[in-house]
Amino acid sequence: MSGRADDLSKEQEDCLEKFKERVKDVLKQSHDDHYLLRWLRARNFDLKKSETMLRNHIAWRKRENVENIHDWECPEVIQKYFTGGLFGHDVDGCPVWIDPFGQIDLKGMLKSAKKADVIRAKVQLLEKLHNKTFPEFSAERGKRIDSLVILYDLAKLGMKHLYKPGVDAYCEMLTMFEDHYPETLKYAIVINAPRFFPIAYNIVKPFLSEATAKKTIILGTNYRDTLYRYISPEELPVCYGGKHTDPDGDPTCKSQIGQGGDVPKSYHKQQMLSAEIDNAVCVTVGRGSSLQVECEVPVKNSAIRWQFSTQGFDIGFGVYRRTKDERQKANEMEEVLPSQRVNSHLVPEDGSVTCTDVGMYILRFDNTFSWTRSKKIHYLVEVLEPDTEDFTNPNASKASFKVKHQC
Repeated sequence: MSGRADDLSKEQEDCLEKFKERVKDVLKQSHDDHYLLRWLRARNFDLKKSETMLRNHIAWRKRENVENIHDWECPEVIQKYFTGGLFGHDVDGCPVWIDPFGQIDLKGMLKSAKKADVIRAKVQLLEKLHNKTFPEFSAERGKRIDSLVILYDLAKLGMKHLYKPGVDAYCEMLTMFEDHYPETLKYAIVINAPRFFPIAYNIVKPFLSEATAKKTIILGTNYRDTLYRYISPEELPVCYGGKHTDPDGDPTCKSQIGQGGDVPKSYHKQQMLSAEIDNAVCVTVGRGSSLQVECEVPVKNSAIRWQFSTQGFDIGFGVYRRTKDERQKANEMEEVLPSQRVNSHLVPEDGSVTCTDVGMYILRFDNTFSWTRSKKIHYLVEVLEPDTEDFTNPNASKASFKVKHQC
């Protein structure tokens, strides 16, 4: 049995009913059987693992404000120079995403945009896919459509694409996709795979689930006969042996499929200097160590805001709240913003979190992964308390804060 709504065994039906009961406190009206079965299939109908996965997803959506992501304006450089676009459908009527990934300039992209924004752009795309594209395809075809085909064209892929910050960002996107949009991929077809592709694939493979790896079809330059078993030539651009061109005759259909290309240096952000941040603190985090910046938050719903840059190399960054009065290790504290390595040596980092509880918050700069290099950081951290006077005004913005103190 496939584990889909119209193809369940008795055991799978029983598992679905138990799952509904276990997660009923987080379910919405839109969370139908099709939705719930995605999480069950992703964890092979293991109730405990499926519940953990779904609850983590619900928490992530709240933390990242995913429900309002359609209001977020994607940076221009990502819109213009990230590869890929929806184009046509496969032989079963599922949408196809064509991605000439070999033409992306990962280094230029990360010099021009935050890694978090690159990932957020993919979240925005996936939300549109689930909330608009799939329902439209389903209505047009009179059957449930809830997965897509990805066609990766790796022509022009070279060793420059093994640029570590770029690979790290891509792997984070894969992890996000696996953790929060399970069973979205029908299959991935890789064409024009270069000779060194096994090296690149070994890097990303640990971030793929076993199911995703099994859905990946890897082809070289002689790909057309195999490709046409999945996608008809009538649904492909001319550059892939298909029938479509842009109105101006362009065989790549770049009006619908982002072609990437080198990011102009005019988009590159200059490295931030400490003098450019008023009252910046400069500190060196030793090799194999970390720095904990303490922020006392005495008022609920205050915000902590930060700016920082590093010289030469990346750094790990996360936000925590102490649960005891004495100093605690990161894994002993409440996680507010999960720690991740950021390319603050390429693009200065800034951000904020809302503190729903009072207490001592810790901004942790993590260099424990580096045993050979110290990291110099320029940072500014501020606590912003809600302006209670503004909140008494029904016409005031609920995002109004005043700076209380610096950490």
